Amino acid sequence: MTSSSISVRELPLFPLPELVLFPGQSLPLHIFEYRYRMMINTVLESDRMFGVLMWDSETGKPANVGCVAQILQYHRLPDDRFKLLTIGQQRFRVLEYVRETPYRVGLVEWIEDEPSSDAPYLLATEVRELLNDVIRLSQKLTDQEIELPKIPRGPIELSYWVASNFQGASLEQQSLLETCDTAARLRREAEILSSTRSQLAARTVLKDTFKEI
Repeated sequence: MTSSSISVRELPLFPLPELVLFPGQSLPLHIFEYRYRMMINTVLESDRMFGVLMWDSETGKPANVGCVAQILQYHRLPDDRFKLLTIGQQRFRVLEYVRETPYRVGLVEWIEDEPSSDAPYLLATEVRELLNDVIRLSQKLTDQEIELPKIPRGPIELSYWVASNFQGASLEQQSLLETCDTAARLRREAEILSSTRSQLAARTVLKDTFKEI
């Protein structure tokens, strides 16, 4: 039975400071804390899935919406620490905590994007064009070629991929993770990329100007 075939289930939870996991994103982890070593030992005996939640250091609480991490590979170290390679799967919302010790276990429901009246494919094209502009300007500014992995073409997959690359902006990423409308997520990403493009363009003009002096 797959995770998507159950609407509500109990899930071990792993809060991580300022880290937001998205579906399709790979996440390497080093598990060293005793309670989470216990958790990994448990999930390895079942479906190899646990929930990742962003830990908000300001509130001292985990976010209410997270993403399932599924263990693809693991290496058990001699002292029972683990090195894991995981990948983001389904988004979820925590309904309640079943227990909090030795590690958190929550009753969660899966989250899906709702149908939108907007055309996400048109927005995806806009986001892709803005992304290409940002990459081109970044290369010009740094005089370095930027190698990117294959960028997803589907609107929802693209929206997750772009959001996962807004590194250093965990609160913005969390907001995008919680958004349940593909078009709304892409629209917000277009705004961020457009602002970034404008800033890079201005810096590129400055760089070219100083070169001519």
